[in-house]
Amino acid sequence: MKLNLKKPIVFLDLETTGVDPAKDRIVEISLVKLHPGGEREVKTRRINPGVPIPPQATAIHGISDADVSDQPTFPQIAKSLAAFIEGADLAGYNSNKFDIPLLAEEFLRAGVDIDLKKRRAIDVQNIFHKMEQRTLAAAYRLYCDKELEGAHSAEADTLATLEVLEAQLERYGEELLRNDVEALAEFSTMNRFADYAGRVIYDERGVEVFGFGKHKGRAVSEVFRDEPSYYSWMMSGDFPEYTKKVITEIRLRDAMVATKTK
Repeated sequence: MKLNLKKPIVFLDLETTGVDPAKDRIVEISLVKLHPGGEREVKTRRINPGVPIPPQATAIHGISDADVSDQPTFPQIAKSLAAFIEGADLAGYNSNKFDIPLLAEEFLRAGVDIDLKKRRAIDVQNIFHKMEQRTLAAAYRLYCDKELEGAHSAEADTLATLEVLEAQLERYGEELLRNDVEALAEFSTMNRFADYAGRVIYDERGVEVFGFGKHKGRAVSEVFRDEPSYYSWMMSGDFPEYTKKVITEIRLRDAMVATKTK
């Protein structure tokens, strides 16, 4: 069953130097842009991460320092990538936890202002885990009746993810899995994070609260009001750039409200 789209959606997969979205870098990116009319655009390229690729990472995706030595850095292609995904929703396999957070960090480091949190995001792995509890290769076998060739190649994984989602829609039908990007994004979201790392989450009222540390469960605005140094501590600490962006926006928003009420 084909996706019911009102606007483009971009499936993405990253091969990286490691598994920490806050610190690691992209060495290969593949984007498959699916349009409402069914047309596909595929953009795949390797990226020089600017740091050594650990042997354990090369053992997984097969990309070495020599393979990317003459490739562009992320800042050199960031604007073209941002233009490619402009106006599109996002999808991937484990993308809500890994690919999208890491991509957001790379854009911030490159100085490109693009807020991926404003996009609907379908995580095909979350749908799969809720329905079947398996890996991408097993999902491809179960839903598509095929063996995944070239696993851990960004393009192979991305195209397989698109096929799996279409097969999931066919298998479960509208009663269980509505063919609508907004519904799929909601169904495939496990947590309501204000950032990607889960340091700031939304409570049942939609208020941003801390998801970690001594202030866990307390409203961010309340903590910054009672303990202003906590904001400074976070901004100088080893937190993801996107988390710092979120708490800064909260702080500026509260400052504007306070000014207006004076």
